[in-house]
Amino acid sequence: MDPLLVVGVVVALAVFFDFTNGFHDTANAMATPIATGALKPRVAVAIAAVMNLVGAFLSTAVAKTLSVDTLNTDIAQVGPELVFAGLTGAILWNLATWYLGLPSSSSHALFGGLIGSALAYAGVAGVNFEKVIEKVLIPALFAPLIAGLAAWLATRIAYLVTSRSQATRGKSDVGTGRGKFRVGQIFSSSLVALSHGTNDAQKTMGVITLVLVAAGLQLPTAEHAEAGSYVQIWVILISALAIAVGTYSGGWRIIKTMGSGLAEIKPPQGLASEIATGSTILASSQLGFALSTTQVASGSVIGAGLGRKGGAVKWSKASQVVVGWLLTLPAAGLVGALSAYLTMLGPIGFLADAAVTIALIVAIFQVSNRNKVGHHNVLSEVEGASEAVLSPRQVRDLKARAAKAAAKADKRNGSK
Repeated sequence: MDPLLVVGVVVALAVFFDFTNGFHDTANAMATPIATGALKPRVAVAIAAVMNLVGAFLSTAVAKTLSVDTLNTDIAQVGPELVFAGLTGAILWNLATWYLGLPSSSSHALFGGLIGSALAYAGVAGVNFEKVIEKVLIPALFAPLIAGLAAWLATRIAYLVTSRSQATRGKSDVGTGRGKFRVGQIFSSSLVALSHGTNDAQKTMGVITLVLVAAGLQLPTAEHAEAGSYVQIWVILISALAIAVGTYSGGWRIIKTMGSGLAEIKPPQGLASEIATGSTILASSQLGFALSTTQVASGSVIGAGLGRKGGAVKWSKASQVVVGWLLTLPAAGLVGALSAYLTMLGPIGFLADAAVTIALIVAIFQVSNRNKVGHHNVLSEVEGASEAVLSPRQVRDLKARAAKAAAKADKRNGSK
């Protein structure tokens, strides 16, 4: 098969992945301001789209992590077919978790798909596991914890600074003013969207750069000794546009989970979680860490939920999110490996892999339209979503019901 044709297919597929990344991860920035009423859904995703577009131009360190560090290109003999197979694994897992409303990691889906494909083509030697651990796995473990701790601390400080006793509020007729945190959320959620563009759009840049190098269409320069160590401007531009358009298209299914499924978010908590998320991602992007923005955002929301005095984790819901995190990399890797074995069969296998991928994409979208979530009904679904962090009010209600049930049981035992 003509290598240029394969490169064209891979670039188109990478841009489509970037699009799915946009609508898959819109919730990272905008679920909490939507849930607290700081922004209307359509306004929120429009702001997120613009900030994603801007953020994509700020750095290329993460792109270099993917195009240079992840695979041992000299051993794996990376070709366009290998990259294509890895992308199919990432896209199919992305769409499956989007349909289920599960906030999994688009980033880990991409790395999983590429690693699975490289393993199929070249075995264990084809993957630079040292760099994968350093740039992907360690940040995946610590970034959500750091962001969660920062959000917890910021929430505690916010409530402490604005605290007033009921007696004081009654005498002065002055409330806590916590509702004004909604204004701050407009800026803090924009920070998250900006950071998302700096980290996630770069992964598509890295994939396209990788396939260009593999096909011999990008060579070393006087400034760059390695062909994969720089990103061409047209690659940055189309990656930025694709993630921005995808972001504006919504991602309502995951917004309903992130908006109140992780915590009963109040404006001070929303502001704290967004600042923690944006700061963590921006710092990591400069270091070339390929973070999962979903994991960081989830960790921040849970931290903010616990930061409000009396909050408690609802582990059944939180565990669903963690399971999604743990499954993403190996599941996408498995699909990537299966796709790789198909492409090894030659042009027929490549075409078969493309046909199966397209059929599954169409099927997922068709099924999703039967139970559509959109901007017209996302707020009610946010409010009705299950929660992973119980608010102080919910904790008190549970304790009251438990005490009432215990009293009835004691009364029945006493009558006997």
